[in-house]
Amino acid sequence: MEKKKQKTYTPKEALIKAAAYCAYQDRTQQEVRIKLFSYGLEPDDVEEIIVRLSQEKMIDEERYAQSYVRGKYGLKRWGRRKIMQGLKAKGISDYCIKQGMKEIDPEVYEQNLLHLLEKKNTTEKEKNPFARRQKLSYYLMSKGYESDLVQDAIKEFEKE
Repeated sequence: MEKKKQKTYTPKEALIKAAAYCAYQDRTQQEVRIKLFSYGLEPDDVEEIIVRLSQEKMIDEERYAQSYVRGKYGLKRWGRRKIMQGLKAKGISDYCIKQGMKEIDPEVYEQNLLHLLEKKNTTEKEKNPFARRQKLSYYLMSKGYESDLVQDAIKEFEKE
């Protein structure tokens, strides 16, 4: 079976395809760069297209960071640490990460933490109170919550 040859695009065609790719959902420069290279473009053409898309606000890393933060903390209930790690892994600048993190409402953030704690508490089978507390703590920290907030939440939860 012969390998299907990847179609190569002219820079003009690639610009149109990349614009559609960005219009579908917010993308990072890195995601677009990888996509453009997959079209068989030269590095100079790739960078030129990225500059054009950025100027036309098709690629906006600050906007990307904001929507990423809203999605991860709002829907997946991730903590700050996990969100920041995710953004860094996507190659987002520290400035854009800082702007994105402003999307987090501290009250909702705390409600998310308490919600996850209650949910995990009902499914946790550990009987030993010390081991149970540790398991709950590890779970919440794996979700990206800061250890001091996790400890405070567990203390509050045990008072009830």
